[in-house]
Amino acid sequence: MRKTAVVTGASSGIGEATARRLAAEGYEVVAGARRRERLDKLAAEEPLIRPVTLDVTSQESVDALAASLDRCDVLVNNAGGALGLEPVADGRLEDWQQMYDVNVLGSLRMTQALTPRLIESGDGVLVMLTSTAGLVSYEGGGGYCAAKHAQTSMTETLRLELVGQPVRVVEIAPGMVKSEGFAVTRFRGDETAAARVYQGVPDPLSAEDVADAIAWCVTRPAHVNIDRLVIRPRAQAAQHRVHRVT
Repeated sequence: MRKTAVVTGASSGIGEATARRLAAEGYEVVAGARRRERLDKLAAEEPLIRPVTLDVTSQESVDALAASLDRCDVLVNNAGGALGLEPVADGRLEDWQQMYDVNVLGSLRMTQALTPRLIESGDGVLVMLTSTAGLVSYEGGGGYCAAKHAQTSMTETLRLELVGQPVRVVEIAPGMVKSEGFAVTRFRGDETAAARVYQGVPDPLSAEDVADAIAWCVTRPAHVNIDRLVIRPRAQAAQHRVHRVT
């Protein structure tokens, strides 16, 4: 019987790339996201992908997905995102609320719903897609950094609480990734401002690069846990140190 992997935020970017990559590895992939039309297109291209309409901010939606599963061997908590670059003093409460609801509470809902299935599998893998923003803060990133720090803390706590259970807990913390929609969403639809983030940067990470890292972690032998994998483009030495060519 094929193993089953659940990927949230699978309609674009890292989530879509991860769904495709895990299907290529032979998993039956349950691809969850709100944009069902995009999921249907993905599933039409990849026979091992099953589309499921999912809103991780809705307990009812999460429970419905969990109830539809016969098994779950891998959970990739990928749904997330950033909103705004205002200083903390000027941050919009609704933006912070949304970032917490999706990044933190969304991951919590999915984790609570599927951890029993991961344990039942006998070799479960829980992947938390965080960010280098969860390790190092930066100006203008207050809300996003706070949410990602919370995810990192949740991951570390889960690893302690699940020790002795047949579940590996993996954190993937990417740096600069040029993926569909991330920067555009952060800049509230301003594509010009979003493009400036990557301007002059030779080869920022792609969604496929991160998906490759996720697949590698998931497919290690059952006794091997990759606690945290930080992945940046060669051009990015740290949050504030990025090589750009003019």
